[in-house]
Amino acid sequence: MEDNSDKTENAEAQETQEVQRGFFDVFQWANEVDEVKNNVSVELFLFNKNYTPYKVRYSDKLTASVKAMFMQEATSYIIKEADKGLECREYEKSDGEDKVIYRTKLENVGRAETLIHLIENEYKDIDFFSDNEYEFKKVKGIIAKFSYPGGEDGTKTFYIAKALSASAALKGATSWELNGESFEPFSAEVAIKMPEDNQVAIIDGNIVVFNQTKFEALFQYDYKSQVLAEAKARELQEKYKLSFSEGLTLDVLLQDKKPLLKKIQNIDINEAMTQEQMLDYSDEMQLDLMTDDDKSIIIMDDKDLTMFVNLLNEDYYVSPVTGLRYEIKSKKLMGEPDGGEPPRG
Repeated sequence: MEDNSDKTENAEAQETQEVQRGFFDVFQWANEVDEVKNNVSVELFLFNKNYTPYKVRYSDKLTASVKAMFMQEATSYIIKEADKGLECREYEKSDGEDKVIYRTKLENVGRAETLIHLIENEYKDIDFFSDNEYEFKKVKGIIAKFSYPGGEDGTKTFYIAKALSASAALKGATSWELNGESFEPFSAEVAIKMPEDNQVAIIDGNIVVFNQTKFEALFQYDYKSQVLAEAKARELQEKYKLSFSEGLTLDVLLQDKKPLLKKIQNIDINEAMTQEQMLDYSDEMQLDLMTDDDKSIIIMDDKDLTMFVNLLNEDYYVSPVTGLRYEIKSKKLMGEPDGGEPPRG
């Protein structure tokens, strides 16, 4: 017969270890916010596909709705589902389980970290959103900043973010209102249908993920690609001398360029050409591959990275017939010719 007391002790021990290591307790947070919900103030921001935030004013008549749709939906879900076995696990160690929400550090998700940094540190420079000036079709999401009394500086804050799609908006110029029994001109520039589901919360440097798919799309975060990019970056930098523009790293560049990352996955780095061979190959193809004084390959942007990976994959070719240069988009290795002899150059 299974000893459940051992299971309980192990679970309690694991929970104690997590607390000691500073893991965020989302259940404690939800209960704390629920207790002070009447004293919480909220500010709204839209943000675009470049993660630039814009301030948004809203009517006092919407205050209760904003709190309900963003804050109370999230905290109520956590509190109610906790009694039904809801768990909070590390995002990087889990994937798609039932009755699970995930947590990760804000510093792991670069675009979310940038967005929060701008809101908290560049607030005075943030413009108010106007569809005439910025266009709603370029908006990626909405984020609500909640504040309430507490903490060392007297105020605690947290954020709730949700994705918005272009289809969520109705343009005033092409929409009508149905008022009673008659249609009337639409009175606003744009109407927006707010998502009702819980998606992402950002609290004290932690991200709580309610909807894994929407979180990954909202902040373009793919942990598996990130791990792969980090591994391939280490492998490449062990073999090649590379120099990057300030603030750039190879793993981040690769993570943002998935086709290049996929191409590198199919290359045996150990069998690839040496740095000297690559430089000679670049000269032969008359490419603008830049190097510094110690012959390190300089990568300033995506264009340089693409050229480096294409050279690594031997994607450039000069026709022996016409002398024209080609970039090969796809390659299929030919087998040996009939007779078993290797192809002649």
